[in-house]
Amino acid sequence: MENSGKPPNNPPYSICRKKRERVADERLTAGITGVILAGGNSSRMKSNKALLPYCGERFIERIYRQLSDIFEDILLVTNTPEVYRFLPCSTVSDIYPGLGSLAGIHAGLRNSKTPYIFVVACDMPNLDMALIRCLVGSINGQDVIIPESDGGLEPLHAVYGKSALPVMEEALAKGNRKIVACCAKLNATILHRDAVAMIDPEFRSFANINTPEDYFRFREEKLIVRAETVQRPERILK
Repeated sequence: MENSGKPPNNPPYSICRKKRERVADERLTAGITGVILAGGNSSRMKSNKALLPYCGERFIERIYRQLSDIFEDILLVTNTPEVYRFLPCSTVSDIYPGLGSLAGIHAGLRNSKTPYIFVVACDMPNLDMALIRCLVGSINGQDVIIPESDGGLEPLHAVYGKSALPVMEEALAKGNRKIVACCAKLNATILHRDAVAMIDPEFRSFANINTPEDYFRFREEKLIVRAETVQRPERILK
């Protein structure tokens, strides 16, 4: 083959790598819907947590963007869909209104077109894609795959299968809203805290907010992390 002396017309390595990662994600997350829970009345926060600004985005915009990088289908569970018209995804409402996050998980699972969903709350913007990949990569017929942090089980950052619906519906029909108690009756796999810490050592994936003080502390911690990230290369060069 004649060499014209011109550089090959190949895409940059970074683009190729991103395409390979995207293909790998599509294979890993096929059959799984990303579900964002935007319920609750934020009574202690006194404002809609999903719409709080964070790193140049609103919480829910950041979560949607992160999930859409790895899941083809995203579903938003909310009883006020008009508030979130700016998001390009489908919305559904609780089938059992007034029964908290368990009702939200149930609505997402019941309305998803896939056998599994990955659920996250709207006030958890520090998602770790490697941890999510680990959770969905652990699917092997279970009803639920739930991670554990130093604070216990994290049911609002977990994978649920449609096989969990009968147990959820039985609980909700009786007015029971406790997710962990429901999970105890399911075929569950727990990703133990030591395994989670190998991916997310500070368990930042599960950090959420409930009060204005939490929010201000949340933003301050993010600024500290960003400052340390900027300074680190300078320390290496010295």
